[in-house]
Amino acid sequence: MFSIIMYSQEENRPNFLVILADDLGYGDLGYTGTKDISTPNIDWLAKQGVEITNGYVTHPYCGPSRAGLITGRYQARFGLEINITNSHFDEHSGLPTTEKTFASRLKKVGYTTGIIGKWHLGASYLFHPNNRGFDYFYGFLSGGHSYFPENVNIIRSLRVKGNLNNEPHYSANEGAYWPLLRNNKNGEFNEYLTTALSKDAVKFVSQVNNKPFMLYLAYNAPHAPLEAPKKTIEKYAHIKDKRRRIYAAMIDEMDQGIGLIIEALKKTKKLDNTVIFFLSDNGGARPKINKKTGNMSAYSNSGLYRDGKGSMREGGSHVPFIIHWPKGIKRTGKFDGLVSALDIAATVTYLGKGDTSGYSLEGKNLIPYLNGVKKESPHQELFWRTEIGRWSVRNLDTKYLLNDETGIPELYDMKNDPYETTDILSRYPRKRKKMAKLWNDWNKKNINNVLLQANVYQKMRLKFYKDLHESLEQKATKKPIMIIE
Repeated sequence: MFSIIMYSQEENRPNFLVILADDLGYGDLGYTGTKDISTPNIDWLAKQGVEITNGYVTHPYCGPSRAGLITGRYQARFGLEINITNSHFDEHSGLPTTEKTFASRLKKVGYTTGIIGKWHLGASYLFHPNNRGFDYFYGFLSGGHSYFPENVNIIRSLRVKGNLNNEPHYSANEGAYWPLLRNNKNGEFNEYLTTALSKDAVKFVSQVNNKPFMLYLAYNAPHAPLEAPKKTIEKYAHIKDKRRRIYAAMIDEMDQGIGLIIEALKKTKKLDNTVIFFLSDNGGARPKINKKTGNMSAYSNSGLYRDGKGSMREGGSHVPFIIHWPKGIKRTGKFDGLVSALDIAATVTYLGKGDTSGYSLEGKNLIPYLNGVKKESPHQELFWRTEIGRWSVRNLDTKYLLNDETGIPELYDMKNDPYETTDILSRYPRKRKKMAKLWNDWNKKNINNVLLQANVYQKMRLKFYKDLHESLEQKATKKPIMIIE
């Protein structure tokens, strides 16, 4: 339970802005070490705020990570461990209605709430953002979207990557070419998508005056498809790899948009009392084999962390993580404690005096830790699990995980080897046993995944339609009824 925080009449409750990048590599920002991509506005947030050096999300890919972030509970508690398909008629495929979002907790106590960008937590009306605590929505319901308005084409969205037999290839990004939505109607879309989302966020934070606001700005940048304005791509002509050149331009466009929002907050004198979180939903895209050369290559950069999106190693869930709140955080610089995306819901609910009914939040209010009131780490352990049996557990000293490729457990010394270079499993059987117990005890409170991955779901849906049609055809070939002459 949260203790009550009291505000005087002169002291307004803070605003909240959660900025989520999509598939951003840890090493692809200026403040995390990149030399070839310009990110001055994100770097400014890091310099003027607190850089969380051990910030994690709850899952190494999109949908489940967002479910953990938005509810403040491990998504394995309610069986959402896959990327939900974009099915508008399925009233069962989405973020369970038993779960409260951080928006619903704040809306109940008077906050104006909004989401701009990517939802990816169900497309049925039951799961629509406007029905999950958000007063305002501008964006798309699916797992991805094309960045250019001229690509909007519903038929193309339904028949992505068709083969010679015209068999559709379905994925989590079905809906990538649908029109954008503004609440429950079509929303205008006439410029580069990242810019459109950023400008809409500027309007939102500028126009809310008589109430505190909570805005969840969920960019789909720099997630594929790799698309960016030609002028911005040309800015990165020094990058030889074409894919990374476009990827860099996508990050640049996102950073420019964040700069517009920062300026809007300054102009309206809201910046000092707006708690800004910046993070990525998971690591960057993992390397792929070049079919022509046979070499492994990646357009994103995980820095010194191994692997990337989807991995149980650090590159999968260890993400850039910034918190900026001049009025409430009395320090800047780096914070090394274990921090989870779960902590965002807990922090905003505590600071905003939000609704704490329903399931208990599993995160921590970070402010006492960042201000040095509490000296320990916000978390002693963090846990990960996927629907296909991958797992990992990390405490302050050690990390125990299942290797994605070999299926063999590995153990790492996180104090002396944070980049997981040397497996120490054979040398420390007691540590292995301790870490296994931690994970097993945590896992007892979980349930099995109850939903289907988008591609599997769509194949089953396609088979259902086919079987239904064949059964109707069989009925149609039966001897017709004859009337009496």
